[in-house]
Amino acid sequence: MQQPFYSSRFLASLLMFFSGALFGWPAMASPALENEPAVTLTGTLEWQMQNEQSQPYRILISKPEGDVPYTGGYPVLYVLDANAYFPSFHAAKRAQKQYRHAIIVGIAYPGDEPLNFLRRAYDFSPPVPDDRNTPPQGGQDELLDFLQHQVMPAVAERFPVDTGQQSLFGHSFGGMFSIYALFTRPALFDHIVAASPSLWWYDRYLLTPERPFIEDVAQGKIDATHLSLALIVGERDSPQEIQDAQALQQRLQPLSVWGMRSSVHIEPGEDHMAVPFKIESRVLQEVLTTRRR
Repeated sequence: MQQPFYSSRFLASLLMFFSGALFGWPAMASPALENEPAVTLTGTLEWQMQNEQSQPYRILISKPEGDVPYTGGYPVLYVLDANAYFPSFHAAKRAQKQYRHAIIVGIAYPGDEPLNFLRRAYDFSPPVPDDRNTPPQGGQDELLDFLQHQVMPAVAERFPVDTGQQSLFGHSFGGMFSIYALFTRPALFDHIVAASPSLWWYDRYLLTPERPFIEDVAQGKIDATHLSLALIVGERDSPQEIQDAQALQQRLQPLSVWGMRSSVHIEPGEDHMAVPFKIESRVLQEVLTTRRR
């Protein structure tokens, strides 16, 4: 019997098809699909902004639903690295009726990449010597200025905001930045949630602003009555990251005498990159169920 003849191109295509089915590689899309409309997130809006250094940002808004709360304004959660994390926070908020009154503000970058390595490396980090400035670092105060003087006023112009219920979420470098915001501008946000924060960065540089923060709270120079810091790490984060978070919480625990809350949660079974996608509801509960009056 004559054996069937298959061209090398056919065999290669067949191999790619079955390999994709076996290993989960994406199938080649039909050209017709390129003309299909993109998915949009109901209940959101977006605008563009530039900071004083002319760096562009996308500001993503999960709009509040329902009447303005009795406080006279909606609570606001600011989410860093919003290209990656905004959609799941928005979905978690809308799926749970008790959180729909909140505004979620995503701080995002132009483009489709979930995590913009170069931009976030600069925005979330302290200044360093030139011989260590690869990638570029040192923009943490520029980003805080942008949030305080441009983004937060722009949000307040568009929505009634509860100025006593504004929170900040960051992951990894973003978590490090969020803690820096607490230590250096404690009046800016009421609640900080830092997921797997890079407390080890630059020889634990956050210890420098931490010490005067603790002293100022103890001396009554900072009103910590309504401040909170929630540290969340994955069970499969590095031992150093877990221990650093626990040690920070232990150092801040005495500030509970002046009203400040601090906590550590270890998310079972999760690693560094998976943590943000398992804790959206925990974060919303942490920052949206706290009452001041």
